[in-house]
Amino acid sequence: MKFDRNTVLGFVILAALFFGYFYVTNKQQSDHRKKEAIKKAYTDSVANANRSLADTLAGRTDSLRNDSVTRIVKAGTFQDAVNGTEQTVSVQNELMKVTFSNKGGQVKKVELKNFKGQDSTLIKLAATDFDQLGYVINTANNQTSNTADLHFNQVDSAANADGTKTVWFTLKSSDSSAASSIVHKFTVRPNDYMLDFNVELTGADKLLTQGNMNLSWQYSAVQQESDITFEKQNTQVGYVKDGTFDYHTIAKRSSKQFSESVNWVGVRQRFFFTILVAKNNFSSGNMEWSIPPDSAKTIVRSVANMKVQVPVASSASVPFNIYYGPSDYHTLKKYDMKFEKLVNLGQNIYAFVRPINKFIIMPIFDFLQGLTTNMGIVIALLTLVIRLLTSPLIYKSYLSGAKMKALKPEIAKLKDKFGEDRQAMSMEQMKLFREAGVNPLGGCIPALLQIPIFFALFSFFNAEVALRGASFLWANDLSAFDDPIKFGFHIPLLGSHLSLFNITAVITSFLISFYSMSMTPDQSNPVMKYLPYIFPIFLLFFFNRLPSALTWYYTVSNTITLILQIIIQKYIIDHDKILAKIELNRKKPKTKSKWQERMEQMQEQQKKIKDMQQKNRR
Repeated sequence: MKFDRNTVLGFVILAALFFGYFYVTNKQQSDHRKKEAIKKAYTDSVANANRSLADTLAGRTDSLRNDSVTRIVKAGTFQDAVNGTEQTVSVQNELMKVTFSNKGGQVKKVELKNFKGQDSTLIKLAATDFDQLGYVINTANNQTSNTADLHFNQVDSAANADGTKTVWFTLKSSDSSAASSIVHKFTVRPNDYMLDFNVELTGADKLLTQGNMNLSWQYSAVQQESDITFEKQNTQVGYVKDGTFDYHTIAKRSSKQFSESVNWVGVRQRFFFTILVAKNNFSSGNMEWSIPPDSAKTIVRSVANMKVQVPVASSASVPFNIYYGPSDYHTLKKYDMKFEKLVNLGQNIYAFVRPINKFIIMPIFDFLQGLTTNMGIVIALLTLVIRLLTSPLIYKSYLSGAKMKALKPEIAKLKDKFGEDRQAMSMEQMKLFREAGVNPLGGCIPALLQIPIFFALFSFFNAEVALRGASFLWANDLSAFDDPIKFGFHIPLLGSHLSLFNITAVITSFLISFYSMSMTPDQSNPVMKYLPYIFPIFLLFFFNRLPSALTWYYTVSNTITLILQIIIQKYIIDHDKILAKIELNRKKPKTKSKWQERMEQMQEQQKKIKDMQQKNRR
């Protein structure tokens, strides 16, 4: 059979059309199958999700239903109080606004009118979902429930003739034969941060087992200050057991067991204090606390499980007090319950400065507060008064420095004579001081006596509530560091900011060091020579995160010190008289003190040892 060219070409075209048809058809079928598969996968996914959601919702519904059923069963004769509607009532006095809730018949929130938080709203205490106060009651045979979980049936309030305001919550049993009821009565007094909280129990012998009230107090101390790290460092748990006060810093331990009688337990943040008082004392209990991460904006969460012994009778009244307010020394002291002991006027290794704060610093500060409301000026005046009180010590220090300066030429001659022989130089220098009647430590001792004052102010400025939120110059809050210079990144030891008051304190410290070194003989010891200049640099890192009240005080104190030093050295101390007196002392017969004798003996022995070592080397 013969195929011409046209026939062959026709077959080729036909084959190409078939191949093309099959290719397109297969591709369309493949795409369709893929789409169907995707559609099916999506449908299956949605179906699975719906089934999972349905299962989850069903599970949650079952869980909630079971939980509700459990709570109803546990509520026993108080079943009507399980699923009630929350009602709140607010009562206020001149100092605070307290919001109460019928759920648990307890405090829901406290707002302090004279203090504002970082968001410029009123400070709120006990205002989180974690905060609650309740105790376990018997609701039926082998059933118990916590009052914090129950809605009290009745809410009443009244304004009393004596200016107090009372709110009370009533929880009644649904079983009339049981005749059990609970009343929580709160009283708010005028100009007072303390609440009266009385628990009145009808059928107390049935509600409590053997008269044991197992009370649970949960409290969350939320962040109130700008520096959360510093606030945590200054937060403590305190209590009075067997009439003795004690406390713990929250970072050093996390619990406390009480086997003795306890009058009160409390949590003190840096400037705010919340205290639960049992007027008839807790018989025993324990307190636990934890420190959440900084991101939680919470300083500490504490749980106090305390036991109160209640008379086993048909009715009983259990009295408590709750304090929500500032950790102000004067405010706390008026309650005469040792609350004020938790205010940090000197604790731990700084406890020795507490009397200085109580009997010197605080009275002066309170007096100056009556003259002006500007806390920066109050601190400046306080500094001036302190410098005046310590001026006799300062004068002795400067007088000793003037005597040392008078001996400077003779010390320079000794240095030229003995060269690098520091041992011989030190012995001759001590002999020169003794002949001239000069005490080389005369300038150091008065300075050391001022150290307790500095540590007292360090504690005082960290604890004084009046400084909180007080602005002065560029500092917005004298109780916190001033940070007009922000780096935007963290520098080790320094932080992410630079305090301007810190800079002024460092500069004035450096000027004092420079002037003092110019008044003293040249030091042969390089460490002693440069140490006064190293100290201000150390302050730059140490002071940068301290309250600006302290760095402002230090700036003023340094300025006053420098001015007094110049005035005393140039216009009060007569250097010619000092030289004449030194010459007169040289003519007097000398008696060595035991300390001088021991010092000279030690120097002689060291010199002999050194001479022997040099001979052996030869």
